[in-house]
Amino acid sequence: MTKQVPTRIANILINALKGGVVPRAGLEYITVGRTQEIAAILHDIEMIEEGGASFRFIVGKYGSGKSFLLQTIRNYATAKGFAVVDADLSPERRFAGTKGQGLATYKELIKNLSTKSKPDGGALPLILEKWISGIQMSVRTRLPAEEKENVRSREKSAAGDMAEADSSAEFDREVERQIYAVAGSLEGMVNGFEFAKAVVLYWKAYREDDAALKSNVLRWFRGEYPTRKEAKADLGINFIVTDETWYDFLKIFAAFLVGAGYKGMLVIIDELVNIFKIPNSITRANNYEKILTMYNDVLQGKAQHIGFLMGGTPQCIEDKYKGVFSYEALRSRLAEGHFATADVKDMSAPIIRLQMLTQEEMYILVEKLQNIHAQLYNYTPALTQEDLVYFLTVEYNRVGAETHITPREIIRDFIELINILHQNPQKTVSQILGDNSFEMAKGGIPDEEIQDEFREFEI
Repeated sequence: MTKQVPTRIANILINALKGGVVPRAGLEYITVGRTQEIAAILHDIEMIEEGGASFRFIVGKYGSGKSFLLQTIRNYATAKGFAVVDADLSPERRFAGTKGQGLATYKELIKNLSTKSKPDGGALPLILEKWISGIQMSVRTRLPAEEKENVRSREKSAAGDMAEADSSAEFDREVERQIYAVAGSLEGMVNGFEFAKAVVLYWKAYREDDAALKSNVLRWFRGEYPTRKEAKADLGINFIVTDETWYDFLKIFAAFLVGAGYKGMLVIIDELVNIFKIPNSITRANNYEKILTMYNDVLQGKAQHIGFLMGGTPQCIEDKYKGVFSYEALRSRLAEGHFATADVKDMSAPIIRLQMLTQEEMYILVEKLQNIHAQLYNYTPALTQEDLVYFLTVEYNRVGAETHITPREIIRDFIELINILHQNPQKTVSQILGDNSFEMAKGGIPDEEIQDEFREFEI
């Protein structure tokens, strides 16, 4: 029996899955299969925490569970203390372009910056405030008792004597010293000096409660300044994030996040097919060149505390004319060896290929969905094992299902079925699916043979 799911989460799950999209919450209640794939990526996350880096392509056809797996890993990583940024590519968001498409991807990633305490994105201000507060708390606990009392008194009253002022100055100096220590560790990185300067500016805005300066620093971090002149006027920083520099900024962010107490950064980018669809071959090559840069940085140890997961279809990876494999430097690095097969996979390879969920796994999934639906609408699940087998048999034996049916379609059909049954309790499964659909689907095979085929579904 499915464990109790909070009503809000159950509602998100059912509505999102019925609409054919991956919910951002509650995936742990419906995850089935993918044991090997998840184990391999979780091992990558452990390596990122240790200071390493990782790069994986998650490859599967539309509706195969690719985005579902990416979101499952996203939720796991934030729960483990990582910061996660994610974005879907589109004609407006790429790795490189002539109209700011690379910068647009960076903006989307930072907008979707998520942590355990801010899982739905927009976590940048919270990260900065929490980091500064953490340093202040650390300094406060190390101050002598008398000085701590003075600091507390200062915080309670704007007025204070000279001793309190001296203590305040000492406290601020120690906090600032630690702020500069983290900022200084970034200065050796490409564009790290400017990033460090922005970090210090945010601390000053925080200390002086300068909301306008805070807002401007956040704009700079998010890549929202259109020109260096404006950034120079507002912040004294003669530098902005651009199409050419955004990837370097992601690496600096990863280093800063570790200094701020997080385990590392996970970068999730889906819909690589939008690179495949670019009609201009030079523009496509520029985008693949950026992917190659990321991949090489990971393998050569030039990136730390950062991991990349990129989702795409088999065609957008393997097509030798327009796909990732059309870029020879990537194809030679990513091509599989001679021994891996569909049944025997190398899970340490850079490409993880998703097979469709088995019929047994789909049975478990629809059973979970029935229980969640029943919890959401407060009724006792009525579909029997035979009913679930009946539904799956019809789904798997539609014309073309062997090569084209996906978990997304089956899930959507199943939620539609249980919605109709709940809204029309006088109806039966056979009436909705069609009295003859079972026999027609199996080509007239007797019921007992079908029951034998699905006997292994019993759990």
